Amino acid sequence: MPRRKAVPALRGLCLRSLAGHMQSVWVRDYSDRYLDEYQFRYVMGPFNDLAGGLVQELIGLLGESRRLTRAALHLLLVPHLQELSLRPCPGLVSNAIGQLVAVRCKSLSSLDLHGCSRVSADVLVDVLEGLPLLCKLGLAETQANVQVLSAVGSCCRRLRELDVSHCKKVSPRALLHLAYDPLAGALCCPALRVLLARGLEAPGGCDMAAALAFVLLALPRLEFLAHSAVPDALHLIHTQQLGGAEAAPGFPSLEELARRRQGPADRPWLTLPLRRVEEVGEPFLTALCAVCPDVEEVNAWLGDAGPDAGWDGLRWSRLAHLSLACAGQRGWALGRALPLVRSLGPRLHTLALHGFCYEDELSLAELLGCCPCLRAFSTDLHPPPGPPGAGPAGDPPGEPLRWDADLLPCAFPQLTRFSLALAGASSPFPAQHGLVLRATLASLLCRSPRLQSLRLLCVPFPLDAVFEAVLAAPGPPLLELRELSLAESQVSSQTVWLLLATDGHLRSLDLSRCRDIHRRDYDCFLQAVRKQRLDLDITWE
Repeated sequence: MPRRKAVPALRGLCLRSLAGHMQSVWVRDYSDRYLDEYQFRYVMGPFNDLAGGLVQELIGLLGESRRLTRAALHLLLVPHLQELSLRPCPGLVSNAIGQLVAVRCKSLSSLDLHGCSRVSADVLVDVLEGLPLLCKLGLAETQANVQVLSAVGSCCRRLRELDVSHCKKVSPRALLHLAYDPLAGALCCPALRVLLARGLEAPGGCDMAAALAFVLLALPRLEFLAHSAVPDALHLIHTQQLGGAEAAPGFPSLEELARRRQGPADRPWLTLPLRRVEEVGEPFLTALCAVCPDVEEVNAWLGDAGPDAGWDGLRWSRLAHLSLACAGQRGWALGRALPLVRSLGPRLHTLALHGFCYEDELSLAELLGCCPCLRAFSTDLHPPPGPPGAGPAGDPPGEPLRWDADLLPCAFPQLTRFSLALAGASSPFPAQHGLVLRATLASLLCRSPRLQSLRLLCVPFPLDAVFEAVLAAPGPPLLELRELSLAESQVSSQTVWLLLATDGHLRSLDLSRCRDIHRRDYDCFLQAVRKQRLDLDITWE
């Protein structure tokens, strides 16, 4: 059965006690006497003796419970903080708080101001100029602008991660200042590896693709640039169409940057160190492979009718994480992804397939069989098209005496997360497909000893036989399972009782909209959990 509730750790109890008495004990005197009379640069108090990591945890705990006040935040901005996230309390973060951070927290290596829109751009500049040790900076949804990004570029030489997503004042020109200092005539942010710029819009007449190409060419260690126009920027670089974009005054042209980044003589054109690329359309995959040969993670969109043979020319030497999503109402047949998955072979650690159609009943088993080193797999599939005028398929004509253990030819010793959703499950599901899919699931679950998260969503046929076979197998399997979601699937209360009787680590069970689970069943489950003091959350509606 799931584990019993553990005794709370002393550390957590102490932090919760501090949070509970923060206002009445620690903050009251400071609020009454000093908060509005003076602006203290240094506040000596009990939290100066608390480890910086615990102070950050206390800020998060108070923020999540909505008990964090301006006075409490004053007391918790201690000099020895190395990481500070003000995301839980953006409404409290004013210009005064920003100035206190710059003055008191000189040792910060990580600062997250996500959503702190009350802090002006001028104060953000002051903060950045006072924190030269920053390695990670979050400015998403703030008033960051060209002056702020210029300060980042010139002051934060150690910065490795930056988030400026959804900053309305960050223009393509501001991104240029992040990568290059026109006054010094030098490149900036030499250590930057991750730049999140989602949701940035280019005003009329500005070319976001050219600005992103500038960033890609100017930042020598950039491994991930998150923006929807990145594929267009890669296309510019791949096709060497760099002369069409006029250089901004004081900045080098794209052609000049490209010459600086030219690779070895044996390579026909320059390459970039990108490791992860999102939102790549199928026409841009060739450019991606040529310009970014060391890419490890790709999120690609496939057109309605793409050339399968074109995938044979792609060389993915290090690709380990792949996500493919189909456009169109029905998507590609799942089997059309087989050539690419076979070529990647055992290198794949993560595979996500969305919007495909489950036409061939053996296609899912074949795909899984190509990836023995998978750690995470997710897919949402359209049901196979039924014959015209077909009614509800119902249950398969007969259950096999024993599930085919050889349906999947390999084990999955590293698989920890598996998710399967059948979109449009209300349409008829062919009986043969249902039988093969259940055999596939049974074989997979029996061969995945480290599985921790399992999601089987909108499955339109009974899953009881699958869990009965798996839980009766030697081992038994599912001992490491922590999260199980069967939302909108067909499973009975008998299977739930089997899971509750299993000696495992299950902590979360989602039975939302399971038509065979009724209120009386749910009440019995909750009663058993309370009676046995199990550390298990069950959801049902």
